[in-house]
Amino acid sequence: MRMRQFILFGFISVIMALPTIGQASSVMDALKTLPVQDSGRIKPYDTFARESLHLVYGKKKFRVKGGAKRSAVDVVTTWMLIPEYWETQEVLEIRHNGLREALRINDDKKTLFTPLEVMSNDRLSLLFQELKTVRDAEEKLNPYYQAIQRLQNQLTVFHMIRTGMGLRIVPREDPNNDTWLSVAELEGDVAESFSGITKAISAAISEEGKTGEKEGGAAVTKAVADFQALLRARTPKAYGSFPKVATEVWYNKVHPFMWAWIAYLISALFMVAHLVSKRGLQYKASWGFLILGFALHTAGMAIRSYLTGRPPVSNMYETVVWVPWGTVMFAMILERTQKWKVLLPAASAVAVLCLILTDVAPSVLDDTLQPLEPVLRSTFWLTTHVLIITISYAAFFLAFALGLLLMLYFLKDEKKYAKQINDGVRSIYRSIQIGVVLLAAGIILGGVWADYSWGRFWGWDPKETWALIALLGYVAILHGRLVGWIRPFGMAAGAVISFSLVIMAWYGVNFVLGAGLHSYGFGAGGVEYVSAFVAATLLFVTYAATVRQSRLAESGAAKGGGVFYLLASIFSSDGGSDSK
Repeated sequence: MRMRQFILFGFISVIMALPTIGQASSVMDALKTLPVQDSGRIKPYDTFARESLHLVYGKKKFRVKGGAKRSAVDVVTTWMLIPEYWETQEVLEIRHNGLREALRINDDKKTLFTPLEVMSNDRLSLLFQELKTVRDAEEKLNPYYQAIQRLQNQLTVFHMIRTGMGLRIVPREDPNNDTWLSVAELEGDVAESFSGITKAISAAISEEGKTGEKEGGAAVTKAVADFQALLRARTPKAYGSFPKVATEVWYNKVHPFMWAWIAYLISALFMVAHLVSKRGLQYKASWGFLILGFALHTAGMAIRSYLTGRPPVSNMYETVVWVPWGTVMFAMILERTQKWKVLLPAASAVAVLCLILTDVAPSVLDDTLQPLEPVLRSTFWLTTHVLIITISYAAFFLAFALGLLLMLYFLKDEKKYAKQINDGVRSIYRSIQIGVVLLAAGIILGGVWADYSWGRFWGWDPKETWALIALLGYVAILHGRLVGWIRPFGMAAGAVISFSLVIMAWYGVNFVLGAGLHSYGFGAGGVEYVSAFVAATLLFVTYAATVRQSRLAESGAAKGGGVFYLLASIFSSDGGSDSK
């Protein structure tokens, strides 16, 4: 009873602590909720500053010399207040080796440069001209030209902010013009009111060591409140209430997906401990943390949906968040119906992997909230086709994780772990069945949407083609299993190998091929890591098949060798039950 109360108390404490986690005080905190018009939407200044610093610097916090970190709001605001200082600071990130060589930068280990030294580089204009030539020819940009394009964007954003042209904070009084005025365009009482903010910030910074941040922050808060009150009185229709702005600031601060993967990880550890010790309390704790992680995961996606007004599946980042959510959901359902407890840590591992990737690879998985492409501006089709086809990947991802786990059982002792293998094969079979039904439905709905948007149901577009290839690959596994051609090891190996088709349809078409009508999903980066991941899993399956076939050959149960080990192991007889 005490332990239950302890767990419940811990659960409630985490929830109550979320709003204040990471709440570092700053004299500029009041600026965070200031509405800004940028990239086709109204966003908080906090988001604007984070996105701008991340583009220019590569991170959302700036590390000053000596190890201290400053928030994006602090840094980006001072780009406008003291631009001369930042022109000589190493704030411009250039990681691409080829671009550094083209700029004749000799220090290979250096990735941060000052805007002044880059702008004064005599090779810069030549590189930008090369980029223009490639763009005019409508050629696909390779990583080198993508790096030049990023550098051009970095310099543009830095220049626009330092001059005040990049920060649009005041709606126009003309109702026919919805483009907000930038700081550089302010005049009259509005300019004077905004000047009050900058003066309060300057005074707070200069007095920070004497009076402390609390007093300085209060002055800035009052100046911001006065500025917003003036704008509401001046343009009440355009500058009304912005409830989403405060929510987005909270979302940026809490970062629910980080806490979700932490909860998933703890859940997996508790379940592994339960499988070893067989203690019921650990099983309940595993479920408790899994539900907590799932709730945080769901809350994060719900907030993104609220902020954007659409399902959170419009880019690669959002699908990498959505797919593990589906994986955990399917695992919870199958665990309750099939009573195989290993499903939960397998799904948790998938969720932890995907959610960590969204944090450590921001240059590849862009987490910004962007308006939809015109072709996607049909919430009905986005809700049906995209949600269904991507959640099918979740079922296949679960089968993939279970397949890898069964490989370990086969390597250890397939006779000793015959029950676990048969339970795993049954779960893989059900997962693939779920995935096939959802993927087939998603492809059909995608064809209907294509006919609605492009005037044809099917056109062998790369995205369409690879989705069909993935579907046929998994259908082949189900049929092979049904007629008895594919045995337990074959199901495990097939679940791992076939997931490469999903990776190609999900990631490869957008980030490797970069061709077709689904251009809104295109991106760049991470190819080497994804390729290494696929290669490692395929090598692991080959190794497991080779070891297993060698054991069967030694026992006289099978004959064969060389390149036929894998096929022989997949189609060979297996001991134990063969239930579906």
